Amino acid sequence: MEAENHTGLSQFLLQGLSDDPELQPVLFGLFLSMYLVTILGNLLIILAMSTDPHLHTPMYFFLSTLSFTDVCLICTTVPKLLVNIQAQNKDISYIQCLTQVYFFLLFLGMDNFLLTVMAFDRFVAICHPLNYTIIMNPWLCVRLVLMSWLIMFWVSLIHVLLLNQLTFSTGTEIPHFFCELSHLLKVASSDTLVNNIFLYVVAALLGVFPVTGILYSYSQIVSSLMRMSSSVSKYKAFSTCGSHLCVVSLFYGTGFGVHLSSAVTHSSQRTMIASVMYTVVTPMLNPFIYSLRNKDMNRALGRLLSKAASSV
Repeated sequence: MEAENHTGLSQFLLQGLSDDPELQPVLFGLFLSMYLVTILGNLLIILAMSTDPHLHTPMYFFLSTLSFTDVCLICTTVPKLLVNIQAQNKDISYIQCLTQVYFFLLFLGMDNFLLTVMAFDRFVAICHPLNYTIIMNPWLCVRLVLMSWLIMFWVSLIHVLLLNQLTFSTGTEIPHFFCELSHLLKVASSDTLVNNIFLYVVAALLGVFPVTGILYSYSQIVSSLMRMSSSVSKYKAFSTCGSHLCVVSLFYGTGFGVHLSSAVTHSSQRTMIASVMYTVVTPMLNPFIYSLRNKDMNRALGRLLSKAASSV
């Protein structure tokens, strides 16, 4: 194939999840359903927390931000997938692909940081309850979120600028259902050494430090709980961490599963199926995890739905 640079390349081809025509309506219905459930569930979480004064606390501020990033994350990949299935084509323009890479990295990284910040919030609440309101003041909460946005803004931008320097062959097919950075680097025609070095360094830093922070926070939480004499107090304190632990396990478990599947198998189909877990399924399940395991959230959602029903 004739190689072209990025200025002459107008589009890529996305392999998609399946070429079977009989599966296309099933895939369209499945992903449309998951997309709508994710949008509705996370928006309900955001509305409930913004309208209920009892939920105007640091924990729920971070949770509403997480719900917002989950909505943005699924909006980055699924709409284009649905359009391609409905139109029965695999095209994605070069600009759309780079845009998808940028926002996917941005929102995925934000999920990573927010889960770490939420672990720190639980650590302060359980290990330093008397100083909780002083330490987790609104200004610190806003600064933690803004710092996370700023870091991921620049990391994602550098990735895209480096990607923009690569050349690709005409009609390049990406073995995925969206423009995923590592897959783009594999199909590039030019040398990707700098891109791969930056990718691995960033993945190591943004993986090791947040996970270390989460593990440290929970080690201190467990240590604090062990010193409590009352089993009721232990259960009440740790119950506030249950939803967060479920989301953390789901997020990092599915992410690890994707990288493990890509390392042990060369099947792009299996890798794509594993990717669906953390790009689509995880954002969809997060609202259910927090609403089902949280009494305050259940009450807030009940009041919100009651208001909506009475106004009809």
